[in-house]
Amino acid sequence: MKPDKQKRLEAAGFKIGTAADFLKLTPAESELVTLRLSLAHDVRRRRIALHFTQADLAHRLGSSQSRIAKLEAAEPDVSLDFLFRAMFATGANRREVGRVIAAV
Repeated sequence: MKPDKQKRLEAAGFKIGTAADFLKLTPAESELVTLRLSLAHDVRRRRIALHFTQADLAHRLGSSQSRIAKLEAAEPDVSLDFLFRAMFATGANRREVGRVIAAV
């Protein structure tokens, strides 16, 4: 946010903070959310680079297109296990998964 806009909002009585502040997330919960978002983003990036549809990736995982859409949206009911399986289904190896995690 631009500093001048932040000052105007604060002067109007608004409190400026992060999503973690607003949701009252612990540092561990915040890290988990960030990890999920990073993995979901990378699965989508890899899927598109491979010219796979969500249905194509779902077929490789024995799942449904709607589940892949939820995965790519980083829905909280998508397990980390499923996110990792999707990464591997797009050809990622452990080192590449580690890079995504480390970049968080």
